[in-house]
Amino acid sequence: MNTLCADSRQSMLSRAKVTPPTVFVVDDDVSVRESIELLLGHEGFEVKSFVSASSFLEHKHESGPSCMLLDIALPGVTGLELQKSLAVDRPAMPIIFITGREDAPTIVQAMKAGAVEFLTKPFDDDALLEAIHAAIERSETLVRRERRRQEIRKRYGELTPREREVLSLITEGFLNREIGVELGISEITVKAHRGQVMRKMEAESLAELIHMVGDGGL
Repeated sequence: MNTLCADSRQSMLSRAKVTPPTVFVVDDDVSVRESIELLLGHEGFEVKSFVSASSFLEHKHESGPSCMLLDIALPGVTGLELQKSLAVDRPAMPIIFITGREDAPTIVQAMKAGAVEFLTKPFDDDALLEAIHAAIERSETLVRRERRRQEIRKRYGELTPREREVLSLITEGFLNREIGVELGISEITVKAHRGQVMRKMEAESLAELIHMVGDGGL
């Protein structure tokens, strides 16, 4: 393991002491689940194992950083079918596929659908840990992005209908005078609404406000 990976792992473990990232393991092979649980438990992760996709889907959703080790050849709902479902329901959970045999078309399909890695059993511990650390770092970024989006949308929800109209025109590049003409109100009133928008959105500048609109998907 190179120095960069070792440093990344140490940094991850430091954060894990505060809020352990969760690794979900979905595999119908009990020996695989147990060996992964033992390895990842020593690494400071919280591990939750499931024997099938259906049993995982019954589990309550968690919003913290996480990733999934997913057997592609599950009985019932397959790994690929679960991946498709999670792409909509839990987009901040990267998936690492594990399989007992190589199947090029299936691997291509899984990777095109967003899988971050594809490991063939029996896999090397270091290769598994490296893939998990990369997946968790990606998840942390996605979780932070989603939390920011939700916070921005919460602030946006506090705007009045008129303030939302003003915000929309601000982000389109309209000047105060032009906004007044567009909405049929005075420039002084526009300035008042604009001030309220900046205050409620907690934006320090026009540039920050515009970035918020993009980050919040408004």
